[in-house]
Amino acid sequence: MRNGEPPPTVGDVLSALATGLWTWDSAAETVALDAEAARLLGLPAEPVTLTQAGARARLHPVDWNEITSVVQLAVAEDTLAEVRVRVMDERGRVIRTLRSRSKASFDPVRNSVEMIGTIQEVTEPSPRTAARAPAITGDWRRSREAFLLDAGRALAEARSTAEVLRVAAGLAMPGFSPDGLAVFGVEADRLTVIGHHGHNQGAEGPFTHMPLETDYPAAEVVRTGRAVYLSSPEHYKARYPTAWPLAEQFGRHSWAFLPLTVAGRTMGAWMAGFLHPVSFTPDERSVLTTVARMLAQALSRAGAAETERELTDGLQRTMLPTLGPDIPGMTVAARYVPTGGGLQVGGDWYDMIALPNGRFALVIGDVQGHDVRAAGLMGQLRIALRAYASEGHPPDAVLSRASRFLHGVTNDSATDFTDLRFATCLYVEVDPVSGVLDIARAGHPDPAVRMADGTVLVRPTPGGLPLGIDPDADYPTTRLILEPGETMLLCTDGLIETGGHDLDTGWRRIRTILESFDASPHDGTSEGYQGEGEGGAVLEPGRLAPGRLEALADALVQGVHGPSSHHTPGPLADRREDDIAMLLLCRESDGCGDTGGVRAAVRRTALTVAQAEPERIAGARQQVRELLHDWNCDDQVDSAVLLVSEMLTNVLVHTDADALLVAEMTGDGDGGKRRMRVEVTDASDDLPHKRHPGELASSGRGLVLMDMLADAWGVDPRGDGKSIWFELYEPAPG
Repeated sequence: MRNGEPPPTVGDVLSALATGLWTWDSAAETVALDAEAARLLGLPAEPVTLTQAGARARLHPVDWNEITSVVQLAVAEDTLAEVRVRVMDERGRVIRTLRSRSKASFDPVRNSVEMIGTIQEVTEPSPRTAARAPAITGDWRRSREAFLLDAGRALAEARSTAEVLRVAAGLAMPGFSPDGLAVFGVEADRLTVIGHHGHNQGAEGPFTHMPLETDYPAAEVVRTGRAVYLSSPEHYKARYPTAWPLAEQFGRHSWAFLPLTVAGRTMGAWMAGFLHPVSFTPDERSVLTTVARMLAQALSRAGAAETERELTDGLQRTMLPTLGPDIPGMTVAARYVPTGGGLQVGGDWYDMIALPNGRFALVIGDVQGHDVRAAGLMGQLRIALRAYASEGHPPDAVLSRASRFLHGVTNDSATDFTDLRFATCLYVEVDPVSGVLDIARAGHPDPAVRMADGTVLVRPTPGGLPLGIDPDADYPTTRLILEPGETMLLCTDGLIETGGHDLDTGWRRIRTILESFDASPHDGTSEGYQGEGEGGAVLEPGRLAPGRLEALADALVQGVHGPSSHHTPGPLADRREDDIAMLLLCRESDGCGDTGGVRAAVRRTALTVAQAEPERIAGARQQVRELLHDWNCDDQVDSAVLLVSEMLTNVLVHTDADALLVAEMTGDGDGGKRRMRVEVTDASDDLPHKRHPGELASSGRGLVLMDMLADAWGVDPRGDGKSIWFELYEPAPG
């Protein structure tokens, strides 16, 4: 450097060394070149910024794929990226070979890769094949590792045979990507074509059902388990003269046939065909062998998964019945949604059984577990229940016999205590004419009833132990009446507890869906349920219009985990913790309650509290509170609950009879015009008397409270006992 002259810049030094400088921005998809880099790429020797597509057009397409793989590996390992590329002219001829070294960095803010590097011309190439630029050992191995990582990840994520074949067709091998692929399988003693890429439709015809003794490379690979590499047409013709006419028509120059081996067994062969000559160096054979192993594993996994899906789908179709014929005056809808595990059928089931007395039975249950054994027990138990019900036994006898049957089956096959299984079940015998329901319950969630005006009540029913625990268990029968326009919901705990809910919060979620469901008909573009935050006010509840029961079933399933289809696994199956089985029964009224959103005039519930079941008083209090869920005055609701508790307790304490509670609300709810009447009836002739208890008295306050809190009350003697009643009148809002 002479005195007074400025020091040379980095660009001057690189230019003197015939080294170009370039920068690549993946977010902007631009490549900036200095003058020397532009010259090396065959452009005028001046700084220029190219689009990513423009830079790619200057390079051999195979080399661009190799650059992508090497860059991904360099970013992952935070190392230098080294690669050799070929520069092409406008006629597609290679004009020079360049070596590039670059440093890649990932920008998390822009979610992009930025690279800066140098390029130099390679003056002494040593080509490995006639179609590929030379690559130093480090470059080749880096690109190979990056490719194999990507290929292994993509093949591991493929879930079906078709998806595995699509992934295999899209693999860009470093420096020698094939243009034609074929995957062969074996059926008995014949070769079959599982799939192919790079060939015309129907081209696989001559290779399908080819005997394994045929003098064809893929057949030899399957027979021997050893790969076959054919680097030229002459080599192919000399080794397989009989099969050469079949391969000649595709115009390729090199072929690789590799065995697809899983657990030491050759399940097929993979063919990779090349339009350009390939010498199949040891490195190239290593890549092909590794890909063949990964492809075999992926095909094996996909085949097993498809076989399992086919098996479980058939098992599901066999075990889950279709609903019976239409029942005059009744409408039934059902859903079954399996859990998100591998087995798409579990222990949940439902059934609808025609009974010899003209009635029908609805059954829903859940066998413990989500495995093949649970599914098998479910099928056995369902058949047993059908047999006992068809013999004409009442609900309690049906469940008692089923419990004894399941106890015998599980005890006979169990090897230890952990193998014992049980099942919950709810059995409902329905009289379609009168709407009478006789219910027996074995450890299953209680049914819920959506009344004609949209009010939802959970109907407590006494029950026994789950089936299979005690062969001598008793199952009491509860009788309810399904009023015209009302809908009963039966479900397994999967509908209630999915999403981390317990029984309490899960029922509240279901009640919200049931009460908010749009019962009126519409054009079918909506799911019929508007939950919180879904846009628009919640529509006025009312009796279900014709055809809306199916929409209500969809709304319940969607409200739990999202859309799903009828009896088939949905796209969100992996989000479910448990199977879901559900039955809806609607007693029709003017087309199952088409009231145009107008509230019904009567809301009623009835409940029997036996002398031996004082715990049912808590259920009665809850029934009254739910019946008054939209009452204008909270103080009156508390008063009604208190008075009901007093009335029922007095019957159980002062008589030896059971108590029948009937609660009824009348009116349309506009302007505080509704009336609430509660009546408790028992078979005792002893009439209560109003007393004036002292401060320390433990009884005698029931009628005093009724006189203070009720708008009207009374005691009416009857021929077979008496009834005590009170009424509340709803005040105007505000």
